Amino acid sequence: MSRALEDVLFGDLSHKAQALTRAASVTVAAALLVLAAAVVFRFHAAGQFEGRLWEFFAWQTTWVFLAKGLLGTLASAAMAAVIALVLGLVLLLGRLSPLRLLRWPAIAVIEFLRGVPTLLLIYVCFLLLPSLGLKLSAYWMLTLPVGLSTAAVVAEVYRAGVLAVPRGQTDAARALGLSEARVFVHVVFPQALRFIVPALVAQLVIVVKDTTFGYVVTYGELMQNAKVLIANYRSLVPVYLAVAVLYCLVNYAISRASQRLGQRVP
Repeated sequence: MSRALEDVLFGDLSHKAQALTRAASVTVAAALLVLAAAVVFRFHAAGQFEGRLWEFFAWQTTWVFLAKGLLGTLASAAMAAVIALVLGLVLLLGRLSPLRLLRWPAIAVIEFLRGVPTLLLIYVCFLLLPSLGLKLSAYWMLTLPVGLSTAAVVAEVYRAGVLAVPRGQTDAARALGLSEARVFVHVVFPQALRFIVPALVAQLVIVVKDTTFGYVVTYGELMQNAKVLIANYRSLVPVYLAVAVLYCLVNYAISRASQRLGQRVP
């Protein structure tokens, strides 16, 4: 990379560039405020802020019902995350194996699961497996496809972290007489985890969002329960706003937990 290009990409901004950046930021912020004001005005004009559409949020039964849906979402997302992390590691080991008998099947599974939409996998569990005599509960018809779909992406995230570890680290470990398994467990993988924590967190957030497919199998997760409230009280915007806040809080908690975990990883 030439010195001039490096200065452009990584050097400090000039005073003119800083002023231009501030002006662009202010313009974008103003545009977003105007857009938000327009949305609020349209909601008000449509009567979405009338008291009758919000009064049921003062009832304890409403929040208990939403809490049950949230617990269903967390239960499904947690198990799907465990499946994805464990199976992703297995697929990683297969893909990195020097044996073609292990490497090529692992690659095929990863590419297949990455290419097939999660919703299609859910329909397979919901429609195809019962016709073959294998009946799953609504929990597993949602959790298993989400976990399998995420596992393929997690395997690639793991691989990116492993490849990011400097080769000198592995060479030094081999020079000390460590076996390939010990090199991976004690040297490569711990360092890879430090690189991939943000990407893993992003996948966990996606897992939480993918649980919204629970409506296909009538699993009692947060969005499914929200639709029940909408059907009963005809309150579309208030319910979705409340659910959006709950999802934001869950994803924020995941991000905060990942930051603490990243600080503890040696």
